[in-house]
Amino acid sequence: QVQLVESGGGLVQPGDSLRLSCAASGLFFSGAAMGWFRQAPGKEREFVAAIDWSGGNTYYADSVKDRFTISKDNAKNTIHLQMNSLKPEDTAVYYCAAGFPPVGWSMRDDEYDYWGQGTQVTVSS
Repeated sequence: QVQLVESGGGLVQPGDSLRLSCAASGLFFSGAAMGWFRQAPGKEREFVAAIDWSGGNTYYADSVKDRFTISKDNAKNTIHLQMNSLKPEDTAVYYCAAGFPPVGWSMRDDEYDYWGQGTQVTVSS
């Protein structure tokens, strides 16, 4: 049984940083592409960042590029999302996803097979 468990969300002020983690179990983690998506109230889920199976290639939405960093630790079956310079528009529930997309990574949520329960990030003064 595959499980993805996110942690690290919370309430922060604009300009602050947060580090999200996602611990995976029950899947071939070292061969899986991993992604972070988010969904704000009243909006559709959107792509945030992805990392390929090796951890050597990363991809970001334009809205978070240069502020967020995704990383993958194959030894610990964990990924992280380091979020710096947070803005109110980053407020959302953040979801971790795992899958085996044909090209090794994806920004499409329908190419991920497994999802975590989500962790709330609120950026407000």
